[in-house]
Formats: sequence, C-alpha cells, structure tokens
Amino acid sequence: MDKETLTRLDREHIKFIRVLWCDNANLIRGKAIHRKQLETYVTHGVGLTAAQQALPVMADVVVPNSGLSPIGEVRLIPDLSTLTCLPYAKNHARVMGDMILNGQPWSCCPRDFLKRMIARAKKAELEVMAAFENEFYLLNPDDFSPVDDTVFAATLSMDLQQATIDEISEALIAQGLVVELYHPESGPGQQEISVLYTNALAAADQQIVFRETVKAIARQHQQIASFLPKIFLDSAGNGCHLHFSLWRDGKNILVDTENPGFLSLRGQSFLAGILKHLPALMAITTPSVNSYRRLQPNCWSGAFRCWGYDHREAALRVPTNAVNPSPTHVELKTVDASANPYLALGSIIAAGLDGLKQNLNLGEPLTKVPTQLTEAESLELAIEPLPNSLEISLEHLQDNTLILDALGQELAQSYLAVKKAELQAMKDFSLQQEVELLLERY
Repeated sequence: MDKETLTRLDREHIKFIRVLWCDNANLIRGKAIHRKQLETYVTHGVGLTAAQQALPVMADVVVPNSGLSPIGEVRLIPDLSTLTCLPYAKNHARVMGDMILNGQPWSCCPRDFLKRMIARAKKAELEVMAAFENEFYLLNPDDFSPVDDTVFAATLSMDLQQATIDEISEALIAQGLVVELYHPESGPGQQEISVLYTNALAAADQQIVFRETVKAIARQHQQIASFLPKIFLDSAGNGCHLHFSLWRDGKNILVDTENPGFLSLRGQSFLAGILKHLPALMAITTPSVNSYRRLQPNCWSGAFRCWGYDHREAALRVPTNAVNPSPTHVELKTVDASANPYLALGSIIAAGLDGLKQNLNLGEPLTKVPTQLTEAESLELAIEPLPNSLEISLEHLQDNTLILDALGQELAQSYLAVKKAELQAMKDFSLQQEVELLLERY
C-alpha cells in the first residue's frame, strides 16, 4: 500500500475505513477496518460468510435453496481505487469491496458480475457509459410524512429543502461525483438530483455512494430519505431511471452519423435486445414486491414494452433534445432503487449484447400513448404491458437462459432464492406493511 494513501488518511484523521458490498436484496452493507490495521488487511481483506449473499431484505436469515449456507467464507478485498473520505461521517472513509474465494473473484459477487459483462462488451468493441437518475422522498422522522406539500419543480420546495439539498450536493461532489441538475419532483417532499455519466462500473459504484450520502445527510437534517419505489398510494413513485450510451474508440456510436436525430443500427440492435429480455430483466431492475405498485400505466414509469423518441410512457425513451449530434443516450425507465446496481446494469448489458449478436430489429418507435391504442393497433405494433408483479417477472427470469447464463449458475441460484423468499414473505402485504418494512432499507 503506497505511503501517499496512508499519509492522506492520517491527514484526514481517518479512524475506520468502511469496506462496502451490496447484497442480493440490494442492502448496502459494510465492514470497517481500523486505520492502524489497514496495511494488514488491505491485501487479503476481511472475512465474510458465504451465506451473506443468501440473506433477504426482511431479516438476517439464510433463505432455502440458495446453494449457500453458514459453512464457508469469502474475502472482501478493498478496491483502493474507490477510496474516499466521507464528508458526512467524520474520521471515516469508504471503499468498495470485491468478493474473493481462493484467490479468484467469487461467482456470487455482484460487482464482479458487472465486471464480467463489461469485459464481454469490450470483446464486442463496445464501452457502456451510464448514470442512475434517482428520485427520493424527504420525510419527517416521527410519522414518515412528507417534509413539504409541493408539486413538480416547485420553487417553494427548493427554498424549504435548500439546506438539505445543498449539503447532499456538496457531499456528492466531495466524493468525486459530478452533480448536474436538481429539481423537486411530483410527489410532496420528493426530490431528484442528476449526476454525470461515467463508465459502467463507476456508475454502479456511484449509485451506492448516492444512496449512502442522501440518507446520511438527510438524517443530519432530522429527515428520513427513502428511495422505496412506492410510498404513498396517491403520490408519485420513486424511479431510478438508467441513462446509458454506447461508445467505441472514445466516440459515442448511438447516433446515426448519416441521419442525425436517429439511432445507429448498432444502437437499435442493442435496444432491441433489452426489449426482448425486459420481462426477465425486471426481476433484477424492479425486483421488489413494492416495485410493481409504481409500474402503472399513465405514470411515466415504463410499464409497456416499447420504445420511442421522447416517449415518457415507453420503457425505453430516446431523448432527442440533447446537444448535437442527437441522440446521445437512452433512458430505461423500468428501473428503481430497490435494484442492486451491479446486477441491474450487468444484466442490461448482457441483454443488449444479445441483441447485437442476433442483429435484432428494434422496429418502429411508438408515437402514441400505449393506453390509447386499440387492441388491433397493439397487436400490429407488438405493444404489450410489462409484468405487473414480481411473481411474473421471476417466472420470466427463470425461463430466460441468456440472463441466467450471464449471471452464472451460483449467482443465479442465490439471487432467485432470495427474491422468491421475499415474494413469499410479502406477497399478501398491504402497501402500509411494505412501507413499514422497507422504507428505511431503500
């Protein structure tokens, strides 16, 4: 370990370095190494029971049929390239961890799964750039009511929540994220902060940083921040839209250079792969029982398997009002923050690459609102509603050999076991019961 890093930690009076991982339930967990012991642990990491990846969101109890048990241990190795001093936790730093078994990446490590999909894209001469766009609620801690009662882009909410939002933004910037835009969202007390895109692995790491930072700063302002997809029955849900672009040799290749304003053929095939596999992908991108309360028609949540230019009801929206040449990126709306970002982004890459491999045809963009189509029009355009429950999306995932093979047998088995256990536990929950359990988990 280089002396410069150690000197920096000492200069910042760091006492503990938190080594983080994100499990199959999308809970962010960590173990902390004391600064004085960092040189001892930095190479071989800290011990972690293999059963950790078999824990559901409800409780620290190993689920059945996961292929994992309390027997066996992996090492959580700090990725020092992600080392950051925490602006919201004095004397603590954070680093992302990689799960290692017998000196090799563990097959059940979500972060390594994304690395494998990035390598697969590289073989196809592609680099995926991405950013997660989060919506979240700020709530009063005593009764979980919204901190204000405002509407979309209300400047009143900007004034009321300025102290919290300003500190969140400064903390994100201090950790290396580039904050681009901010506005109050449609729900009372709901907010959205956009950060700049980066390479796929860093984008998933940024999502962990974002969630951790927003929650920590909100608590310091006597507020609760929640990314739970649906909190209030009659108010907007929380999306976590994924914005991504495809690059080759340092150039964005989404745009058709001969027809500016339209997608390139490679871009079209990549999107076609995502649409083909989207019902199965949803078990990973919208993986909670609560997710499907948000995924409703006419709610701009991506509830239909279709795509369109600037179409906010479509699962895949291609913005065309960006700087030239346009389009520069694509937005997948069927994503929320109950998704493990490494698994979600890795699976999306796998699906897109399958579209490229098979040279799939994306078809024509939808120019109408899906709910206003006649039955005949829906059949002709092959527009259909996406799964409306976790149970259905899990069935699609179990039948999808492309995604399962990309995950690998052990990761797929442990993930499916966790999600089935969560489904069984919460399938009959009311919205209130879901909120009571999940509000502060996500």
